[in-house]
Amino acid sequence: MSNQPTILIIDDERAIRKLLEITLQSNGYQVAQAEDAKTGLIIAANHPPDMIILDIGLPDQDGHSVLTALRQWYTQPIMMLSVINSEESVVQALDLGANDYLFKPFRTGELLARVRSALRNQLREANIQPVSVCGDLQIDLANRTVQYKQQPVKLTATEYSLLALFVKHEGKVLTHAYLLKEIWGPGYITQSQYLRVYIAQLRKKIEQDPNHPEYILTESGIGYRFICKD
Repeated sequence: MSNQPTILIIDDERAIRKLLEITLQSNGYQVAQAEDAKTGLIIAANHPPDMIILDIGLPDQDGHSVLTALRQWYTQPIMMLSVINSEESVVQALDLGANDYLFKPFRTGELLARVRSALRNQLREANIQPVSVCGDLQIDLANRTVQYKQQPVKLTATEYSLLALFVKHEGKVLTHAYLLKEIWGPGYITQSQYLRVYIAQLRKKIEQDPNHPEYILTESGIGYRFICKD
């Protein structure tokens, strides 16, 4: 029995499925395929994969409803594929439980990086270490302390909560609405200025160059992604 991760592709475009199959198989992944939502849901239920790549636009069912159905029981990473200029659709998918997204057409190198990150993050979430070391940045979740270049970083309670949330979801895109709801509460999900202010403050304290951040990356129009730099 192979220990290679299995990735299920649910996409109606034959050319995209073939490209994904060749790219993933040549990099050590097993691939299962479905050209519509019904088949994809059956395969996922009968042979649960380690990850699913799901197209938002499917012929028989909207990708968001497929995602909602999967998230009733499926806990592994789901990456959405979307045509360009559909940020609203991507935000909706992320808020419904998708781990990441990729716009078509995509670069295979970026695809593989996103896949590796999603699978690593799944392992990390299953066994979150109390201390995360990300290059010059060290976050001790048990003691609620942060160091940058071996020097203590003084954070407010809100700044720390925001950073801890990022660390726990390293590599995953977190939408503006999700971050605002988790940190400030449901009544603040439209108050994006809160988020901008605190992200700016955090970057000043943990980034070498806040104008060119390495840890807290902006996903334009969607949210932010925390990258753990080794």
